[in-house]
Amino acid sequence: MLGSLLVGFIIGLIAAAISNRGERMGCFGKTFLGLLGAGLGQFLFGKWGPVLRDTAIIPSILGAIILLAIFWRRDS
Repeated sequence: MLGSLLVGFIIGLIAAAISNRGERMGCFGKTFLGLLGAGLGQFLFGKWGPVLRDTAIIPSILGAIILLAIFWRRDS
């Protein structure tokens, strides 16, 4: 459980850094973003690439970037 939260946080951090959005999201927001992005990314793109704690990293980051692009404005 704790490992999954840590992976979600890392995915949220990477997605926010790549997309330049979600700077003011906070730790819990980035963890939630990473977990939801992992679910969406693995649903849309499958499980390929490096895997950490049963989470495919690349599809998860892509899913988190999609969520940021849809739901997060650049100036907030």
